[in-house]
Amino acid sequence: MFNLFNFGDEKTNSIIIKSPFNGTIIPIEETPDPVFSQKMVGDGFAIEPTDEYLQAPVQGEIIQLFSTHHALGIKTPEGLEVLIHLGIDTVELAGAGFKALVEEGEKIQVGDKLIEIDWQLIAKRGKSKISPVVITNMKSVEKIKFHANGPIMAGEDVLEVIIKK
Repeated sequence: MFNLFNFGDEKTNSIIIKSPFNGTIIPIEETPDPVFSQKMVGDGFAIEPTDEYLQAPVQGEIIQLFSTHHALGIKTPEGLEVLIHLGIDTVELAGAGFKALVEEGEKIQVGDKLIEIDWQLIAKRGKSKISPVVITNMKSVEKIKFHANGPIMAGEDVLEVIIKK
């Protein structure tokens, strides 16, 4: 039976993933790397950035910062794990073009600057700057709703992730 007084009291367990850059949102299936395009790591989106700072797309904790600083993992308070991979095949650069502004274990807020990237250097070395943003623990996800495609500004909503209860 519908209870008018409790309407809207049920809390949905959803997380909004925001754009970590100004740029263009690209479907994950169009990422030029089969590990991401075939969703081997998880589901999400990719972005072709136009600015030099990776901003936190979610609140949480840095749970992994690769030694080459080309990728990092964030865990939200709700337990969602988000991997951000800066460019394609950029691990081969051995850290050239990346400067970490955070450390593993650090608590972060949406919009915090996490890594500074020299995209010109990366392009000179022949690497794509298309950057996947992937949910790696998909078993805890009930549903993903896309809120954006195409041009976007950093901090705008891209995905709403509904967590399984």
